[in-house]
Amino acid sequence: RDDLSVALEKTLQQVSDEGYDYIEAASYNDGKFYGLSPVAFKSLLASMNLKPVSTHQESVTLDNADQMIEDVKAAGFTYFVVPVPPMGMFKFDRQTMSMGMNGTPKELLDVLNVLGEKCHAAGLQLLYHNHDFEFAKDDEGNVILDYLLENCDKSVVNFQMDLYWVTKAGKDPLDYFKRYPGRFKIWHVKDMDEQGRFAPVGNGKIDFKRILAEKKLSGMKYYYVEQDACFNETPLEAIVISHKGLANFGFK
Repeated sequence: RDDLSVALEKTLQQVSDEGYDYIEAASYNDGKFYGLSPVAFKSLLASMNLKPVSTHQESVTLDNADQMIEDVKAAGFTYFVVPVPPMGMFKFDRQTMSMGMNGTPKELLDVLNVLGEKCHAAGLQLLYHNHDFEFAKDDEGNVILDYLLENCDKSVVNFQMDLYWVTKAGKDPLDYFKRYPGRFKIWHVKDMDEQGRFAPVGNGKIDFKRILAEKKLSGMKYYYVEQDACFNETPLEAIVISHKGLANFGFK
């Protein structure tokens, strides 16, 4: 994200040159993606042989959803991703770097169902992205992610599984694939080092080969390399390492 904010075209070209085909956006403000109109952003990606597949829309509300969905569609995306509980429900403590949620799983579910219906009507697909806090129990004993998986309208709401955060929470992705088959349409693939930090694919301890073997059960259609933060290399160096790591695990 830092490189994109300084040199958008150069950075995207480097991503394309390294062999990545699809992108997920994570910057939408005032109707623009990375400062470009939806149509201009779509055109820029096309010029670099990059396909817009999904986008994280953290600022979505029930009031701005219709315009946002229109922009997401105009930019050529298929998946509208809610990356954290929206509308003031997300809690983040910068001192401890811990995340959590205000409100109840039922309140989040109700918002996701409405957004899912809106996306479906527009020809888009809604996904919810997990971190680790959704695996904690609420005051009533509900595991937040499980509650969403069991109660959201599966015809309009599905999920993007972040394999790092599932592992960080001490859970097994395969357990979720078996219990909720077909619900995880996109994966975030990033590794975890011995200290529990983000790491490029192949430079950590997550057994991606074991997880990849169950991709059909999970429902996965696309996967992305994601690197939230770097510790031993620059972000662009990390994507080179990860691209090689993907091949070693059998990702195609």
